[in-house]
Order: sequence, then structure tokens, then C-alpha cells
Amino acid sequence: MPGTKPRNRRRDAPPPRTGSSESETLRGFLDYLRTSIAAKVDGAPEPQVRTAAVPSGTNLLGLLEHLTHVERSMFLGDNVTDWQATFEASPADTVADVVARYRETVRRANEILDNCTDLAVSIPRAGRPAPSVRWALTHMIEETGRHAGHADILRELIDGTTGR
Repeated sequence: MPGTKPRNRRRDAPPPRTGSSESETLRGFLDYLRTSIAAKVDGAPEPQVRTAAVPSGTNLLGLLEHLTHVERSMFLGDNVTDWQATFEASPADTVADVVARYRETVRRANEILDNCTDLAVSIPRAGRPAPSVRWALTHMIEETGRHAGHADILRELIDGTTGR
């Protein structure tokens, strides 16, 4: 609301300083966004973290659950058959569980990427076309950035926390 002060102001993290190569730049920005969205979800209160704040049903925990599935699909080769279902965390999962699973997925994805010296090659995916590493990194930057923006708004609506 105009004129109200956020209750929990986080210090904004500046854009990353990356190396000069294309790979270092893409990975630097992706890791920056990954860290930002995980921080948005980490510590968010129950049950608000999984409560829809907009008519579409989008919720903060569901965004991170979805991004975990996208990372697994892009970099680890998982085949997702129902993307809409990826926007819901299991009721048995805590916020810490979902954040930990996302961070572990990112760690595993980075291990795969550490072995990719050519951005034009593809990461194998069983039974479906595999995009180039360049395309996968660019897509993950777009996907993570888009949902990080959603997460910014949802977290502020939950408890007033702002900043990256």
C-alpha cells in the first residue's frame, strides 16, 4: 500500500560480477537468481507460504517447487508430464524441506554444468529433444527471473519482507 513501510527490509544484493566468458556470465546470473528466490522462500511462515495470494492460485512455496522441477528437467534429464502439478509442494514438506531440495538440485545441476566446456553441446535427455547448454542456461535465467519477480510480490504480501 502506498505510504506504508515494509516490516522486514532485506538489503538488496547487487547483480553479480562475473568472469568475461559467456559461460561465466550466464552461470553467474543464473546463480544470482537462484540464490535470490531461495532466500525469498527460506523462513517464510506457514501456512501463508503455501496459500494462494492471487486468483491464479500461485503461492510462494509452489514457485520454488516448480523451479526445482524445471532445473531437474533442464539439467538432470527428468521428464515432467504434468507441469501444472509442479506448482504445488507436498503438504508433508516443510519450507525447509522444499528449500533444501531446491538447493540440492541446483548443486547437482551445477556439477553437470561444471563438466560442460562447450555451450553448443546438449545435455542428454531420454526420449526427447535436448536443447543446447546455452539455450538451457538462457531459459533457466528467464524462468527463474520471472518467478523470482512473482516471489518478491508474494513474500511482501505475506509478511512485508522486501529486497533480494
